[in-house]
Amino acid sequence: MTYQPIKEGDSTFLDIRGKKHHLKIWGQSDAPKLFYLHGWADTGTTFQFVVDKMRSNWQIIAPDWRGFGKTEHQNSSYWFPDYLADLDFILETYSPDETVTIMGHSMGANIASLYAGIKPERVNQLINIEGFGLSDSDPNNAPDTYRRWLQKQESAPTFNGYSSYDELIPKITKRNPSMKLDRAAFVAREWAYEDSNGHISLRADPYHKLPNAVQYRRLEAEACWKNIIARTLLIWGEHTNFKKEMDLLKNTTSAKHPFTQAKCVCVSNTGHMIHFENPESLAAVLDDFLSSD
Repeated sequence: MTYQPIKEGDSTFLDIRGKKHHLKIWGQSDAPKLFYLHGWADTGTTFQFVVDKMRSNWQIIAPDWRGFGKTEHQNSSYWFPDYLADLDFILETYSPDETVTIMGHSMGANIASLYAGIKPERVNQLINIEGFGLSDSDPNNAPDTYRRWLQKQESAPTFNGYSSYDELIPKITKRNPSMKLDRAAFVAREWAYEDSNGHISLRADPYHKLPNAVQYRRLEAEACWKNIIARTLLIWGEHTNFKKEMDLLKNTTSAKHPFTQAKCVCVSNTGHMIHFENPESLAAVLDDFLSSD
């Protein structure tokens, strides 16, 4: 059985910097706007479970990043700054004259946090769910990193296909053990599609699997984070895969804390994919934050 949405949303498409982007929009156009940014290999549509549990009245706008979901593929390497530019375009389209509330999960949270530090005057509220960067890279590894990227260009990457949605669903629940089966069935149909031969293929562009040619530089990310002036909420799961990063963030009084004066919340009984495993608690945390001053 597949999860049946409680709050129906609308799908729309927007041409953004040469790619047709899919956006899922819940709520009325005259409500305050909340922009949700999904993580790697996810889609904006799978935030449905949280939307259904939220009490507060928002118009929630959730794009599919380029190369994910129903947004056009690039069929070549993806560069992180493009996501920032895509977000900037979306905000200028839907909220050109007002400061915004942006919320992201994982990769989407990293994009949201960087943007909030790059253009702090644009962001009024920031909600970061499990998106606190990576460990710093070693500059001495740069030659091998570039070499590996060059080698991977020699053949086109691929994702595995599936004979049915029933074959894909256990892959989702294995990674998210607290997830209900009907929700996994819903996600499977958002992440993949069935072709004319009955074959199930992932919607994500396999070129996302290519390694990044440019190493992660945490000090640059932290320089952006320190510029944030938005009211900020940091959220992580009790069983997160990023315990090292979370331990640093738990001590909000530390001089090394990258997000100044942020509120921090741990959601119990969940791992990295909080919106899959415990959307009820996540919705309550969001409602509390968004309804308070």
